[in-house]
Amino acid sequence: MKFSRLWTAPILAFALVVAQGIAWTPGNQLGSSAEAAGPASVADLADSLIISVVNISTSQNVKGGSGGSPNRSPRPQVPDGSPFQDFFDEFFNQQEGDRQGRRRPNPRKVQSLGSGFVIDPAGIIVTNNHVIAEADEITVDFSDGSKLKAEVIGTDSKTDIAVLKVKPPKPLKAVPFGSSKKSRVGDWVMAIGNPFGQGSSVTLGIVSAINRDIRSGPYDNFIQTDAAINRGNSGGPLFNMDGEVIGINTAIISPSGGSIGLGFSIPSDLAINVIEQLREFGETRRGWLGVSIQPVTDDIADSLSMSTASGALVAGLTPKGPAEKSGIEVGDVILEFDGKSIKQMRDLPRIVAETSVGKAVQVVVLRKGKRETVPVTLGRLEDGEKQIAASKNGGGDKKDKAELVTALGITFGALDEAARKKFSIAADVKGAVITKVEEGSSAAEKGIVVGNVVTEIAQEAVNSPEDVKKRIDALKKEKRQKILLLVAAKDGQLRFVVLSSR
Repeated sequence: MKFSRLWTAPILAFALVVAQGIAWTPGNQLGSSAEAAGPASVADLADSLIISVVNISTSQNVKGGSGGSPNRSPRPQVPDGSPFQDFFDEFFNQQEGDRQGRRRPNPRKVQSLGSGFVIDPAGIIVTNNHVIAEADEITVDFSDGSKLKAEVIGTDSKTDIAVLKVKPPKPLKAVPFGSSKKSRVGDWVMAIGNPFGQGSSVTLGIVSAINRDIRSGPYDNFIQTDAAINRGNSGGPLFNMDGEVIGINTAIISPSGGSIGLGFSIPSDLAINVIEQLREFGETRRGWLGVSIQPVTDDIADSLSMSTASGALVAGLTPKGPAEKSGIEVGDVILEFDGKSIKQMRDLPRIVAETSVGKAVQVVVLRKGKRETVPVTLGRLEDGEKQIAASKNGGGDKKDKAELVTALGITFGALDEAARKKFSIAADVKGAVITKVEEGSSAAEKGIVVGNVVTEIAQEAVNSPEDVKKRIDALKKEKRQKILLLVAAKDGQLRFVVLSSR
């Protein structure tokens, strides 16, 4: 299977796919109740909405290649006698003549197509960021055949949203947003867009799933639909049967690039906040907690004596970030944030990002078996990202040489200057360095490698091989079956790993 954004359809590249199937007519086997479940016709609804959906064409000036070796696409295979055969013969023969004549190609203009929709009669249009990214010129085509140049108000690559503005001669017809949270699996939905650059079209389907994580960004929470979505539908709206936008079509999973009934839309409840910020500030202003987190697996939950695997495990803190200043600690499991339950790790980044910068919130954590409430005042994510980038370099502490210690299938050594240099370990990483991992051991299976550094064992800091030995011996005396390690990569990235004490 292949996952892709709904990359815009190039003007000169296209595909015509003919699917053979079996004609189907609703039969008696469905029953009258099944027939009544779906709308008999969506013509009136589509007619009222299609005027607000636009085609977005972009152009980008691209420099030609060096003389005699221009970059080129392979010649498409078209049937003999096709009306496109002469066109492609002329186009590619011209390229061949340029190569033989060693003519230096001139800069060329690459054009592509996508979709969008009007949200304000004054000329505010929403689309995907990847539709207009790096474009030198953006043109909005309306259903009545009129065209307007557009300017970018703001973009957000994390959610793949862009807001554009045009200057219409008269007010445009806008479509309203609805609440994606009210959408249920099985609800009817309608997608309108510009598939393959062929002009506006309407497709109908249902909500196939909600809260989908397709690992395309930090705030994945997509609506999945089987309404046909193809290349060129990027940025188009997904409507409910009340004519409200509940999603922005942005991605598909397909082996061929065409729809196989696996389309994904950015939910409106996530998009509205981003769009409002882009309109007001020209950029996003997201809340920031200043933690690195990982999922609470069954093994980790068991090692922390949790009845269920839930929440987000704090694996690291940004120095001088909001969480560190407020007293949140590495090893805490965040269970609630600002009154909202954190059922799984990926819930936390989205909820934090949707919270206002500077807001004082209550964070409920599980710390060494006890629930505690920590008040935190949020910072701004964009400022935090700059702070993290600026704090990559730091000074290290010298450590005296120590004896090697072997436990849990791992050999631990002192993290001295020689070890830092040998394994390229960041200066701010502290703990005991791993010099050997036993082949076939649980540690090796969990991805622990030479050069990693163990900074904590069972939520207590270790700074030397001796500390490691004392801590593991103590845990074995307590008859601990599983031991929780906090492991740092060479660059300081932290993660928790559970190993058997046997």
